[in-house]
Amino acid sequence: MKKAYFISDLHLGASYIANPREHEARVVRFLDSIASDAAELYLLGDVLDYWFEYRFVAPQGHIRFFAALARLADAGVRILWLTGNHDVWLFNYLRHEIGFKLVRKGTEIEVMGHRFFISHGDDVGHRPLGYRIMRWFFYNRVCQVLYAAIHPRWTVGFATGWSASNRTRRNLDLEARNIERSYWHLKQFSTNYNTTRNGAVEHFVYGHLHVARQEQLAKGTDITILGDWINHNTYAVFDGTNLSLHSFV
Repeated sequence: MKKAYFISDLHLGASYIANPREHEARVVRFLDSIASDAAELYLLGDVLDYWFEYRFVAPQGHIRFFAALARLADAGVRILWLTGNHDVWLFNYLRHEIGFKLVRKGTEIEVMGHRFFISHGDDVGHRPLGYRIMRWFFYNRVCQVLYAAIHPRWTVGFATGWSASNRTRRNLDLEARNIERSYWHLKQFSTNYNTTRNGAVEHFVYGHLHVARQEQLAKGTDITILGDWINHNTYAVFDGTNLSLHSFV
């Protein structure tokens, strides 16, 4: 039986991960393990902790992961990569070389005959003004061109250092409250969105929150938060009937 797989928040290349090679190897083992029954693979953002494609060059690293994706694509697996707030600067190189569809915002799609709404989770629901302004700068083409003009010896260190600081110096109690608040907003968004669609969407799937959670919103409609591959190694599987969360060992 062919299946669709959903995964997010791998944060490959993050400087705060103790053993980045083993981290990548674990993800590769997962991708290889689904090769026999995967029809579709959905990457819901923050797959890479930092990435910026220049016109003629791309950052180093992640070669085994990219090769595993390419093997799936070459075998006919449909791959959709939805950018998050860390891998926002994917452009054409990986999309063309590997062969996946690149999507930059939450979108409604059909998966094996069923309606899904998928998003990284940072572009829907309530978002603080400061975050919305920052996100605008990240997606603004002029800002991207100006950023590309700075030598990578400065930008890479700044970006990875910022990411590590946000992850390692956080207040855990405050973060837990923010996660619950964000989860509530995602549920509200999903419920309101489906009201406008007359209940057409059966499954809402998000990343971003770094928690693995699944809950029924209404009869025939559920919400799934995919967790991450820093602490949980979680993913979701749709078999054509049921969407379920799993952990890869």
